[in-house]
Formats: sequence, structure tokens, C-alpha cells
Amino acid sequence: MKKKLISMLALAGVLFINGCTNLAEKVLDEASVSGLTDRQAADGILAPVYARLPDIFLHTNYFAIQEISTDEAILPYRGGTDWGDNGIYLAMHQHTYTSTDPNLRNTWTLILQGLSRAITAINTLPTLKDPVTKTYLAEARGMRAYYGLLTLDLFGLVFVKDDLGATSTILRGAEAVEYLKNEFLAVEPDLETGVGPGRLTKGAVWGLLARLYLNAGVYRDIYGAQVTFKPEDMDKVVEYCDKIINSGQYQLSKDYFSIFNSDNHDNKELIFAVDQRADLNGTNRMAYFSLSGDQFPIPAYPNANGTDGPAITPDYYRTWVNAYAPKDPTADPRFYKQNLSIYSNPADSCVAEADFNINRGILRGQQYGLIRRNGVFLKCPDGKFKVAKLYHDTRNKPTLAVDFTEQIDFTVAGSNYNTGYRVEKYEFSKKSVSGRNFGEADIIILRLADIYLMRAEAKLRKSNDAASALADVNTVRAARTVTAPPPALTTMNLDLLYRERGFELYWEMVRRTDMIRFGKYEGTWTEKTNSDKFKRIFPIPQTAIDGASNLPGYLVQNQSY
Repeated sequence: MKKKLISMLALAGVLFINGCTNLAEKVLDEASVSGLTDRQAADGILAPVYARLPDIFLHTNYFAIQEISTDEAILPYRGGTDWGDNGIYLAMHQHTYTSTDPNLRNTWTLILQGLSRAITAINTLPTLKDPVTKTYLAEARGMRAYYGLLTLDLFGLVFVKDDLGATSTILRGAEAVEYLKNEFLAVEPDLETGVGPGRLTKGAVWGLLARLYLNAGVYRDIYGAQVTFKPEDMDKVVEYCDKIINSGQYQLSKDYFSIFNSDNHDNKELIFAVDQRADLNGTNRMAYFSLSGDQFPIPAYPNANGTDGPAITPDYYRTWVNAYAPKDPTADPRFYKQNLSIYSNPADSCVAEADFNINRGILRGQQYGLIRRNGVFLKCPDGKFKVAKLYHDTRNKPTLAVDFTEQIDFTVAGSNYNTGYRVEKYEFSKKSVSGRNFGEADIIILRLADIYLMRAEAKLRKSNDAASALADVNTVRAARTVTAPPPALTTMNLDLLYRERGFELYWEMVRRTDMIRFGKYEGTWTEKTNSDKFKRIFPIPQTAIDGASNLPGYLVQNQSY
């Protein structure tokens, strides 16, 4: 009997429903896979289940949705020439996004492609006899649930489908939460513990269950005036966080920024991440997106620069200032890491190539770096690279210093190339020829610090156990010992916990979800006054609505769109 394997490469589609999406399935017989063992075939079936994650987590997809919609990130129409994009980034920040937003459409499409590939794997893996297929099947089913968690969080619905030829059932609210919970619980026993962080493990599922239970009150009643945090849900958050912490498998990193280095795949703090190691053709976009177009982080490549993208809002910056005044926010090592000595010693203006590393964290004020003239970097007489004040030469503004200002907004002046403090959290890849390509840093989905903070929040929400919550928060703060750690806090409440999540997890694509859960998403911040509760979830892309038009009443647009 011939084995039938479904080609992953042929799977694509906008809407994950039968009759509305052209999921081109190519069935391959034995001749097409001649010479493959069952193990090799299983590897080839599982890999595509994860393959869309780097695209989902691009700067203009999931990052834009989760960060630019919040008080952490703002992306103006730079200099009246860059990042205009028909106003979609202005609309995302001001909560006037619509069903034709291309970034929402791309994110929707990519998530559903991942979901489709997971279902293909679920249907195909049982035909193989290698023992590894039991674990792979659990991973594929778990990833189907993870993609469902993303659609629930972003769009308020989950597609349920076992057979590629069937029409998906759509779940919302409590039904969706229950379905995802049961799916994660079903696969947990068959998952491995040591194959992460780029694959789904027991620890990753525990963390996703904790995240699901913590946000369950939001998901059950997305437009509610108050979020109901059920005590039994909070108990489950604590239970799964305890499992991760007590496993001994994960460790808080002593060096905060090493968590985001190019070689972070083996960092013990990571639980679940987008695998971007060099042989997987990862991107460098999380590193270059916010930098100036006149910041060149790699002496070997004079075309690898930033893009003058998003900055942090003054509102978010002020949370740091207010927390540490009268000290500068650099009292907290998560805020900033200086790598170039010229910032503290102007005489250090010649740097060997091996020693050149740009600063990390939140970048303020005048920036220094490599000086490019006629396509090459200037050098000192001793052959080292010249480092000096930067100006916006690539923008044909040689008198405008790369001097990042606190103030940024959507006015002409507030949208200039130098406005807004920038973020360089992920390390700029040393192999990135153009700045955009060849990123090796794994993009974090879950890490141990988040687990401690989720446990702290659950304890506060259930019984106002401030002492235990404070201990968890201070455990995270005290762990960053490569330099002086941030001072221990002496009190804890939900407002301080929310602030702490902003300090620890900024730029990590959890801010929108946090703001909704803490009741902050309808608030006011830089250039945003919209208080419409219906903006808590995004519109279903119009292309998907149109694609489902042959099934009347099947795919209903979210309210207010």
C-alpha cells in the first residue's frame, strides 16, 4: 500500500474554512518520497508547523499589533517620507484600525496557515511508524491550540477543525477558553522536556496554560466593564507557574540583555521562542526596526543600518522616571546597557572592529557610532574604526543630529527622524549584510521572568497576597546581578505589578494583552484618546469576510467594524 504524505509547501490560504480557502493540497506517493525513513518523513511533516512563526513575529505583523497599539510604541510618519503606509501605523496607535489594515490581514493569514499546517501534521503523522511520531503529534496538536490562542486574543475567536476537508467550527468566549484548555491538557503528557525553546515542550504548555487562565476572564467577556478573575483560574495560574519554577529546568539570567543576544537559543530563561538560529534564515528586524538609518552596528557591513521606525512614548518613558526619581532610570539595568565607552569618555573615539558593539536598551540623546562616507566607514590612523557623533546623512539632513528626544507625536516636528527614544533590546546580528536579514536571536514567546510575574499577579488577584507577590517580583529583580540589580521593592499591588511587567517585558509583544487585562487599553496616552471598548479585539480582515460570503452568517465581523 502506498503511503500518502501531504506536501507542506503547497499549503496556503487566507481563511481556514472549507469552500472559502484554496488550500492547494498536493498528495505525494512513495515515489515522491523515495529513500525517506519514517523518522525523516516525520521531521519533514513537523517542521512546517513551526515555519510560519518567524513571519508572524515580524516587526510589521504581530509586533505592530501588540506594541504600536499600546502606550509602549509609537510610529509616526517619519520626516513626511517614511512609514506613512497610508496611515496604518497612526491608526494602529490611535485605535482607529479597520478591516482593510494590511498588517492585520497578514497576521491573520499567517496564523491560519500555521493552523492549517498543524492540522495537516495531525492527519499525516499517524501514518508513520517511528516512535517519535507520538511526540510530534502532541506538538502539532499543541501548536494548533497555540495558533488558536493567538486568534482568540487578537480577533476573539477560535477555529476548530480536525479534518482538512471539513468546515471549521468557530468558538468564542467561554467555549473557546474551554476548548484551548482541553487541547493543551491533552497533549502535555506526550511532550518532551528538553527540546525547547524552539519547539513545544511540557514547560511551554504549562506557561501557555498559565497565560490562558490569567486572561480567561477577558476572553470569556471581551467587552465587559469589569474583568472577572475567578479564584479557580488564579489557582491554575499558580499551579502551572509552580510546575515551571519547581522543575529546575529554567533559570533567570544574571545578564538581562543576554536574554536577547544573537546566541540566546541556549539561554536557560527561555521557555518557548521562535527559533531563528543561523541555519533557519531568521530575520534581524527586531534589532534594526527602531534604530536610526544612520546607526550602523556592524563594521564589516556598511549597508546594515536601522530604519527610523518606532520609538517609545513619553508616557511610557515617564513610568521609568517616576519610579526611580531622583535617580536616572539607568539605576535599573533593564533600562540600558552601555557598550561604547565614548558615551562616558569622549576621548575613546577609535574602536577595534572586534570591540564595536552598539548600546542596548532604551537609547536617549545624542548617538555615537561608525561614520560612513562614500559607502565606507572612516578609520583612525591606527586602523581602528572612527567613532563620533552621528548625523542624519542618509536622510540628506547632515545638520540634523541623531539626537533622540523624549518628545514624539504625529505633528510635523514630532515626526522628525530624531524624535522619540529608541529601543535596541535584541542584539543586532553580526551577520546582517543589510540590517534586515540573517538574525539569529530567538524571538521570545515565553520566558521564566514572565512566569514569576504571572504567578505574582494571580496571587494578588485571588487573595491580595501582596507578600508572596512581592517576593516573586523581587526574585526577578534580584536575579540581574551582572551589574547592580534594581533595588528591591518594599510594597506590591496591582498597579506596581503592571508597572513591573512594563519594565521587565517591554518590546516583547505582550503589552496590548496586559493593558486589556489591567483595564488600561481604553486610556489616554501620546496621540491616543479613543476609549472604544470594542477596539479590544481587532477586525476580522475584510478579505476573510469576503471569502466566507458563500456561507451566510458563518464568519461574523467583530462589533464596531
